[in-house]
Amino acid sequence: MRRKLVAGNWKMNGLQSARPTLRAMADAFGGTVPDGVDVLICPPATLLKDLAHDAQGTGIAVGGQDCHADDHGAHTGDISAAMLEDAGAAFVIVGHSERRHDHGETSAMVRAKVKAAWAAGLVAIICVGETLADRDAGRADEIVAAQLTQSLPDGASAQNCVIAYEPVWAIGTGRTASNADITAMHSAIRTLLGASSAQNPDAIRILYGGSVKAANADEIFALENVDGGLVGGASLKAADFVPIIRAGILE
Repeated sequence: MRRKLVAGNWKMNGLQSARPTLRAMADAFGGTVPDGVDVLICPPATLLKDLAHDAQGTGIAVGGQDCHADDHGAHTGDISAAMLEDAGAAFVIVGHSERRHDHGETSAMVRAKVKAAWAAGLVAIICVGETLADRDAGRADEIVAAQLTQSLPDGASAQNCVIAYEPVWAIGTGRTASNADITAMHSAIRTLLGASSAQNPDAIRILYGGSVKAANADEIFALENVDGGLVGGASLKAADFVPIIRAGILE
């Protein structure tokens, strides 16, 4: 059985005043999250080193929200995977829909970032997902398949990568993906992983990233091939995130 991963993506949110949030999450479980679930917080880069320090002894990992494909160089404003690892990160999100949309990132660029993450010893959370236009045009499977196959380098394994499916049309739009929608896409991704060069593809975790919250986490995490969640807004407050962590604990 694949162990659930509950990952919080804080996006461009959080000042120094947000630091106690991570500790509050751990304190809800007596100071350390249970052994039956993996918990990750990906804060803005300005908080990464501080939260890595705060997370010591809590069982919570920290990660970056993006990285450059190069490990150093003249790239003003960018952060390398090596820098993230040096600051205490264990994971990095790559190919998030907001990066693909806002910054024009292609799957080829994402693939290069995954390789950089691996070179730095980080686990890459590779995001894939279709827009509303894609889904309404009946191209959801085609789009996700193309993103995954073009973003996933050879050598993928459960030790160095996680896949996150995020239906862009179900994030902050008021529309929601049905359980059938989620199950079908996660099954398709599992099949694609099986046909890839990945090592032991059945062990690679697939997260759901479409507005996971306390009210629906139990139901979503119980679906086949859903191995946890990539959580946005609901990860910003301990009161909202802790119930989602509880939903991921193996019984």
